[in-house]
Amino acid sequence: MSEPNVKLGGQGGLRRLWNGPNFRWNLFLLILLTVECAVFGAANEKFLSLPRVFTAANDFLPICMISIFVTFVMITGGIDIQVSSIVGLTSIIIGVAWQDFGLNIWAAVAVAVVAAALCGALSGFFIAYCGVQAMVVTLGGSFLYTGLALLVSNLSSTEAYKGISGFPDSFKALTKIKLFDFIPLQIVIFLAMVVAAHLLLHRTKYGRKIYLVGVNPSAAEYSGVNSRLVIMSTYILSAVSAAVAGIIMTSYLGTAKSDLGGSLTMNIITACVLGGTLSTGGKGSVLGTAMAALAIGLLRFGMPLCFKIQAQYLDIPVGVLLVVVVVGRAVAGNPNVAAWFGRLRGRGKGSKAGA
Repeated sequence: MSEPNVKLGGQGGLRRLWNGPNFRWNLFLLILLTVECAVFGAANEKFLSLPRVFTAANDFLPICMISIFVTFVMITGGIDIQVSSIVGLTSIIIGVAWQDFGLNIWAAVAVAVVAAALCGALSGFFIAYCGVQAMVVTLGGSFLYTGLALLVSNLSSTEAYKGISGFPDSFKALTKIKLFDFIPLQIVIFLAMVVAAHLLLHRTKYGRKIYLVGVNPSAAEYSGVNSRLVIMSTYILSAVSAAVAGIIMTSYLGTAKSDLGGSLTMNIITACVLGGTLSTGGKGSVLGTAMAALAIGLLRFGMPLCFKIQAQYLDIPVGVLLVVVVVGRAVAGNPNVAAWFGRLRGRGKGSKAGA
């Protein structure tokens, strides 16, 4: 619970922040991002072109947007593997509600967001109030919401494989407008989501409750925290973030399809774990997840551009990254390994003293 209670006042608070595990891990992620930029930039100078990077960002921004709120879920000790299905469900609801039911495009967007929130609430209810394992519920949810997306697509007069297109310019402007004629609006939306998530998780009582539930749910209950409601709320936030990603993807592609975002799950979970979130709960940060998601996005952008790696093989380095981080954490957290490093350090000090 020390994480959300860091005080910045005084030298002691600054020292704890500087030496804290979050800072050290975020520093590692910053170094990783720097190394990626250096390696890919040296291999192909086009990688360092900001307009090109901003264009490529459309391919990995959904990962960034969703992972920062899946972090909330994982801090409570849960997991959410249904979000990629909610992306597709959001997209097809927007298309069908607008084209076939005659709703205004923004009313269709609102309906899609509400539907996504209800999906998150349903899964969160079974996990928090019925005690069903999160993996089981969200795995079932991924199949359920994929099926619902297909069912909704059958309500359309357009064949499912074609997708629904022809959206109004006002909707497509979400990903066409550029701030200062340079920064795409979707980048600004992502940064706003990072700031909002950071403040919510690290600067509010609600955020402290999330950490406490992840550390010790029983202690949270004894402290007067409605842990079940907190857990359920994190799945709602995760689902809404998936809806936002679905809206952005639909606007950018100009097409609503039921299978949109179907391959995002592994990258989202990897971003959370690489960002410092423990799969057992109780630890994680928004900034760490955001930087990890960017690292994965730049990896997926740089490998094909600089080393001609085909798209179907890009999951290999991401999977390797996930395994290395999980195994490395497990080894580093082993008391025997820590004792061995302690003895090694002691020998080093002893040899210096003898000299």
